[in-house]
Amino acid sequence: MISALAISYNEEAHIEKFIKSLSFADEIIIVDSDSTDNTVELAKSLGAIVLIRDFDNFSNQKNLALQQAKHEWVVFFDLDESINQDLAEEIKSSIANPGTADAFKVKRNFYFMGKCIKYSGFQNDAVVRIFKKSKAKYSNSLVHETLEIDGNIGSLKHRSDHFSYKGFDHYNNKLTHYSKLQAKALYNKNVRPNLYHFLIRPCYRFWHQYLIRLGFLDGKEGFILAYTSAFAVFKRYLYLWTMYRNIE
Repeated sequence: MISALAISYNEEAHIEKFIKSLSFADEIIIVDSDSTDNTVELAKSLGAIVLIRDFDNFSNQKNLALQQAKHEWVVFFDLDESINQDLAEEIKSSIANPGTADAFKVKRNFYFMGKCIKYSGFQNDAVVRIFKKSKAKYSNSLVHETLEIDGNIGSLKHRSDHFSYKGFDHYNNKLTHYSKLQAKALYNKNVRPNLYHFLIRPCYRFWHQYLIRLGFLDGKEGFILAYTSAFAVFKRYLYLWTMYRNIE
């Protein structure tokens, strides 16, 4: 028996295909962050259980979904990931015969502006997407939540396709959202920004992604990814500086 979980916000473009790709699951649970489009209605019409929760951080959203799962084995993909038939079959067979594994990683093909990105740090992209409910929890973090697994982790052979960003504007807006969450986390730790944060940290992020992580081999898309990532670091500390300015 398998529970399929996900969190959503304004995902009407992906929700139907995503839920249909989870036809192998015995239940599908979506925790939605007050979507303003037709995400909730579409999900319900396709048989998913939908819970509405105001967004505070990704960890809490995902832990709520995890708490609702009826079955021990859980699959937890993002809505912008594509689960093809080969991967679905491998998931079912791996859960049926897990051996000593309590969780499984899935490698991902990352797509940006219609191109499959081979480098830029995404060449080794693999995340835990299948796991036992009793062996897992998401860390309490404002952004970039971590799935903690108490047990052995295996790896699947087949990959998912990750269509995280539709284009430059979408990618930039998502990084802006992350920058705000990261600024809030730093503010809670009493970190005050200085010239090092505004000058050195963004430059390091750009050259690390573009050169060390071989982003230049991805052509113009690799440059755009490195540039926007560096600018997101700058905005993180700009938002942090603004938070202190507002209370002085």
